[in-house]
Amino acid sequence: MEQHLLRFVDTYAKALKENNAAIFAGAGLSIPAGFVNWKELLKDIADELNLNIDQENDLIAVAQYHVNERGNNRHKLNQLLLEEFTRKTSVTTNHKILAALPVPAYWTTNYDKLIEKALDEEGKTPDVKLTQANLSTSVPKRDAIVYKMHGDVSLPDEAVLTKDDYEGYNEKRQLFATALQGDLISKTFLFIGFSFDDPNLEYILSRIRVLLGSNQREHYCFFKKIARADFKTDAEFNYAEVKLQLKVKDLKRYSINALLVDDYPVITEVLLAIQKKVNRSNIFISGSAKEYNPKSEQEALAFIHKLSNTLASKGFKVISGFGYGVGSAVINGTLEYIFSTKFRHLDDSLILRPFPQIETGTEKRQELYKKYREDMLQHAGIAIFIYGNKDDNGKIVPADGMKEEFAISIANGIIPIPVGATGYVSEELWNTVIKELDKYYPNITELRYAITQIGDNKLDETQLINQIVKAVGILQNHF
Repeated sequence: MEQHLLRFVDTYAKALKENNAAIFAGAGLSIPAGFVNWKELLKDIADELNLNIDQENDLIAVAQYHVNERGNNRHKLNQLLLEEFTRKTSVTTNHKILAALPVPAYWTTNYDKLIEKALDEEGKTPDVKLTQANLSTSVPKRDAIVYKMHGDVSLPDEAVLTKDDYEGYNEKRQLFATALQGDLISKTFLFIGFSFDDPNLEYILSRIRVLLGSNQREHYCFFKKIARADFKTDAEFNYAEVKLQLKVKDLKRYSINALLVDDYPVITEVLLAIQKKVNRSNIFISGSAKEYNPKSEQEALAFIHKLSNTLASKGFKVISGFGYGVGSAVINGTLEYIFSTKFRHLDDSLILRPFPQIETGTEKRQELYKKYREDMLQHAGIAIFIYGNKDDNGKIVPADGMKEEFAISIANGIIPIPVGATGYVSEELWNTVIKELDKYYPNITELRYAITQIGDNKLDETQLINQIVKAVGILQNHF
């Protein structure tokens, strides 16, 4: 991945973790799902007007011409929206990634429902704003707000389509403009599939530029590089290249940085890198122990305490299922760091998901625990495995739950770090990954050395923790 894209991944992942990120989706995000673009939508209408849609750049005017010719009747436009944007389609990979990210606000000029559908499929609750009246109410326990600033296919007669609609925007949808101004000032936006030809957005951006000048918040947008293969002549290619360069420079006035990609699949790669970066900040610690041989219980608990404390101090969020003999030390180590500074919040550093201790209800405990583990691990990008034994009627046996958590991790792309030096199931899992390093880890010498070292039970507490943290740090920055 190119350096400017890697820098963006770091910047946007940081904004996401700070709850200061937003997405602005244009038609380009929905087209791969099978929906038409504006030119395709208006082609028949242009034909009726004896216009060549390929020669028209002002498509808003084309829509207005149609309404004028129909005596201010927009029924056919409304019908077109219903026909084109109510077709059954599946969300794209990009929609799925964006829905999985902790994005608090999605803005779009699209009429389709793909963003809402993707959030639903992710198990999130979207608060969709279709009209100005919606802005004054909130869906309880919402996970994200979806602003449909040009309306929605469910209300085709209110969709922003024509010059009349744009000219009356400040009267009918002014609160959307106000809300967007606020988000553009306070959040880092990523524009996807957007051409920046929309007059409403241009006006809003210009007002922020005038008011804030050089103090504007930085935003980002994707543009595909101009490729010679996409044009018939050198002249057309050169013209398009010059125009893109001018647009990129002009967007700088609004503090919008262009992310140039060779082809559209690169956008998916960048989004996946952001997802990995965010998820790998969340570290699941899997472990249970009735005994800690060859260490004493005091030594083992001190190691676990210091490990979780170190991870929290480096900005990682620790996830714990409160495993027997391990969970308390994990929590205490994390809490010690959190309360050492009054500027930290509990939720920034710890997700606690204790397992039920008593079997109740009709669902089998084994099936219930598997679902619980899957839900708990969906928040993680890296899983650390320590110890892994339990008492079974006075006999120490391997902890099957840890093996299941390892399997779930692998199935969901979560990188495992079994600390073989702690013995038991962790040692068994360490032997598994050591035999097939290529299967579990990228080919990074320092990372593989660290994984190898954490199987050495002769390392002292500090050395072992240093190798674990080194492996976590390398993985967090590798996509």
